[in-house]
Amino acid sequence: MKLPINSLRKKERMELPLIPMRELIIFPHMVSPFFVGRDISKKAIEEAMAADRKILLVPQKSGSDHPDAEDVHKIGVQAHIMQILKLPDGSIRVLAEAKQRVTLKKSFEKKGIFRAQVETLDLAPSVTQEMASRMQAVHNSFQKYLKTGKKVSRNNIDAIKKAETPDKLVDLITGAVDFKLDKKLDLLLEIDTAKRLENLAITLEVENEVKALQNDIDQRVKKRIEQTQKEYFLNEQMKEIQKELGNGDSDPSGSKELLAEIEAKNLPEEVKEKALKEAKRLGRLQPMAPEAGILRTYLEWIVDLPWTEISAENKDIIKAEKILNADHYDMQKAKERILDFIAVRQLKETTKGPILCLVGPPGTGKTSLGRSIARSLGREFIRISLGGVRDEAEIRGHRKTYIGALPGKIIQSMKKAATINPVFLLDEIDKMSSDFRGDPAAALLEVLDPEQNATFMDHYLEVNYDLSKVMFVTTANSLHPIPRPLLDRMEIIQIPGYTEFEKAEIAKQFIIQKQQKENGLDKGILSFDDEAIRYIIQHYTMESGVRNLERRISQVMRKIARKALEEGTQILQEERIKSSYEYHTYPTPFKYPFNLGGFRYHVQIKDVIEFLGPPPKRSEVKQELRPGLAYGLAWTEVGGTVLPVEVSLLKGKGNLILTGSLGDVMKESAQIALSFLRSHGEALGIDPDFYEKNDIHIHFPEGAIPKDGPSAGITMTCALTSALTGKNVKKDIAMTGEVTLTDRLLPIGGVKEKVLAAHRNHFTEVLLPQENEQDLDELPMEVRRGMTFQFTDSVQEALKILFSESS
Repeated sequence: MKLPINSLRKKERMELPLIPMRELIIFPHMVSPFFVGRDISKKAIEEAMAADRKILLVPQKSGSDHPDAEDVHKIGVQAHIMQILKLPDGSIRVLAEAKQRVTLKKSFEKKGIFRAQVETLDLAPSVTQEMASRMQAVHNSFQKYLKTGKKVSRNNIDAIKKAETPDKLVDLITGAVDFKLDKKLDLLLEIDTAKRLENLAITLEVENEVKALQNDIDQRVKKRIEQTQKEYFLNEQMKEIQKELGNGDSDPSGSKELLAEIEAKNLPEEVKEKALKEAKRLGRLQPMAPEAGILRTYLEWIVDLPWTEISAENKDIIKAEKILNADHYDMQKAKERILDFIAVRQLKETTKGPILCLVGPPGTGKTSLGRSIARSLGREFIRISLGGVRDEAEIRGHRKTYIGALPGKIIQSMKKAATINPVFLLDEIDKMSSDFRGDPAAALLEVLDPEQNATFMDHYLEVNYDLSKVMFVTTANSLHPIPRPLLDRMEIIQIPGYTEFEKAEIAKQFIIQKQQKENGLDKGILSFDDEAIRYIIQHYTMESGVRNLERRISQVMRKIARKALEEGTQILQEERIKSSYEYHTYPTPFKYPFNLGGFRYHVQIKDVIEFLGPPPKRSEVKQELRPGLAYGLAWTEVGGTVLPVEVSLLKGKGNLILTGSLGDVMKESAQIALSFLRSHGEALGIDPDFYEKNDIHIHFPEGAIPKDGPSAGITMTCALTSALTGKNVKKDIAMTGEVTLTDRLLPIGGVKEKVLAAHRNHFTEVLLPQENEQDLDELPMEVRRGMTFQFTDSVQEALKILFSESS
């Protein structure tokens, strides 16, 4: 009597070490290599090698690196380890022969190893007629699979032909062919042999259909390629026929036209040679060839770029000075540098263009100054914003063989300028950054180096381009982010913040006229009281530049424009009603724009408050004087600022507490200040043992803002002295300077910005290091007249000045 195919001949129970398998499914009768890297799996291999080399390989449910005992399927394969090889990286290469499928009755972790109690699934070898038919169907599908071109080893094919049982047939075929992982998993987990055969046959037929479709697509592509080759030969024949008919002058590729333009254009010898070579190569290519389009675009760039075209310059110094003064107030250093350049150009025609870097807070007119420089010189103006540029190719371009390749921004802008001597503004040069695509700042070195930019090489052009006649102007808020090699190529011109007087003059001479035009108000309609302008500056704007001042004035203009429109509408309404009453006609519609010829408005302080609302309340920087409080001056990217320092003494053992988001340099300055007072305390009237019974807390308000730099050294020393002596610092005095342990007060930078900050906050006296006295020449006259300056190179002398009127 034959046993049913799914009946078990014998069930054998055993307990085996278990390895969860990711991304690999092994079937019985396979000899497969695999790698083991997880510690728990390594221990399982070691235990199996120490015993009978039997191991359990079970597919893992998830892709986790740290599975648990339940993260495996209920069907696996019992295998025999044939060989192991320990690799230098700690992993193990295992060669194992899969014996039979087993079902997991229980899986668990024991002594750091996954183990499982399993039961074999060995089936009776007898085969029914129905099962034999299904096996034949699988054999037929497998033969079709082999004919599609899929490679299966000869040994596997022979073993499949000799397979006597259905399960063995399924295991051998599934292990030999390249199925997707989920299909293999389904065939491994399926217990019903009939379903396994059916699923395998379906999977093989799907693979056969997919492969047939791929072969069909490949044949179509091949025919299309053959058609392209056919068209090529026909085009060549057509050319010869056209020549015989006397029509050989046709130029489908455009090469002849480009050759004529290249010959007509006054190109440098190297460029002309390269362009002619590429144009001739274009003429030999088929018009529809991909390379033909690339070459045509490349030659069009060569022809369109200015190589020798130069614009006439203004060499009249007086005219240039008038233009600069008409566009900008103050900025004497920048204006003088431009006038110096014009003077030198009158003496020497081939002077290299200067490379200027305008550095200052936002809103101080750096970008508009670049435009004024171009106007004063009579040159074309080009602006490129470098903020956020990360890719070096944006400066140097891409190789022309890349899809969609273009020259870099420099060459693109030269094409727009159409001359080789424009004024080129590189805006926000300090906002560039670098990543895996390269360093654009390094690419700018060749652009901004006067010794190299005559032979600038763009990756797209592949020939040298002369930038030596370009006048480069760059702008930055701060010099710190700019790489030192790049900074060395530029001439730095500081554009510091403005005083209240300067802001008022800029508003009267420039901003009001500009905003009046922007808001549609005719000249003469509107006027501002001087006190109203100063009120806006003092109560609504406190920045170093004038951008916010312009916004506020524009806001006032809009309110006045609305008021003018409402009054004009009312007058027109009355006229329309009157006209319709007298002549018995319907009112005519309004006509825009209104004629505001009779409207006049003079802005006073009360109007400013009405239009802008009450002035925003600001926390006053200057507080009532008390021991432990001193005012320093600091430089920031947006101008100078006042930096209060507060010191409190607490009972303790000499600990120094620093708060306020301080950098390392400022923390060191605090340590220096404390050490200085410990060594010179007696001369200053300070208890020599103050540090033994007090903790000292130094705080810089606005703790969310990072602060760093050595110039707050004298401020911290002064605040500490005030707290330890109980004396107030001199009234209305601000200070800046770096202190040393040997009683020296060292010079600092950013004097103009710091003094302007003190002036804006109504300090009447400033203490500076002796060596910074020469920096006062840069200050506006109204600031120097309205403030007193104290200079010293000694910390002790500075403290005497700072406490000279203290109580």
